[in-house]
Amino acid sequence: MKAYIFPGQGAQFVGMGKDLYEQSEQARALFEQANEILGFRITDIMFEGTVEDLKQTNVTQPAIFLHSVILASVLGEAFEPGMAAGHSLGEFSALVACKALSFADGLRLVAARANAMQKACEIQPSTMAAIIGLDDFTVEDICHRISDIVVPANYNCPGQLVISGTIAGVDKACEELTAAGAKRALKLNVGGAFHSPLMEAARVELEHAIVHTEINAPICPIYQNIDAKPYTDPALIKHNLIAQLTGPVRWTQTVKHMLEDGATSFTEVGPGSVLQGLVKKVDRHIPTESAFI
Repeated sequence: MKAYIFPGQGAQFVGMGKDLYEQSEQARALFEQANEILGFRITDIMFEGTVEDLKQTNVTQPAIFLHSVILASVLGEAFEPGMAAGHSLGEFSALVACKALSFADGLRLVAARANAMQKACEIQPSTMAAIIGLDDFTVEDICHRISDIVVPANYNCPGQLVISGTIAGVDKACEELTAAGAKRALKLNVGGAFHSPLMEAARVELEHAIVHTEINAPICPIYQNIDAKPYTDPALIKHNLIAQLTGPVRWTQTVKHMLEDGATSFTEVGPGSVLQGLVKKVDRHIPTESAFI
């Protein structure tokens, strides 16, 4: 069974999507529709902007979303998912590609999500760090024992877990996790503590937008970040999308569940190949590829 996976923030690069725009009239029309919906020409930034321009949250998230969903759309009948999942932001891409959300509604939600997260980042200085070479339980236990806010945020693959929280909390956790045997504890260049309780203001703001957006049953099960389980019920999908902002991305568990449920290959739809690398860390024998037109 074919599994399709959609990347999240960090996969962006200057020039992303330009080939789609130039090669496909359908893609060009969708990109221009996106420019109108967003109120600025995001295509100019994607195709010819600077790395710094592309790193702004209000640009990065819609840019990655657009690259993914427009590529899936252009694939047409070649896009045949038996199951799908997205990493963080990529969950929205998966829902649009699999017909649970319309293109316009998905883009509006992604733009609202990016703006809400940016505002939440400005409320309190916060950060994230990648912890390499420790088991999940040790990371969870040490984070739990620290008095400042710091939580596991991204279970990316076995031996790679990202933590998220206040600057003091993440610094203290990095110190203790290194002492506990982590090979590396690397602070990330991000705007704030994504997928942590510090995103509560963003969750509240996005909840209103999600509740008032029509979501339909997708064409295949969507494995959602919050618990790594497959969903097709629109009400449950909405509930999980709302919980996603303050909850962890359980990517390791998602890949394992997809394999248990019959995934025979993984196709990454969007910029980069980061997710393929993470899948290989779970099962190095499973075939992976990038989608292309």
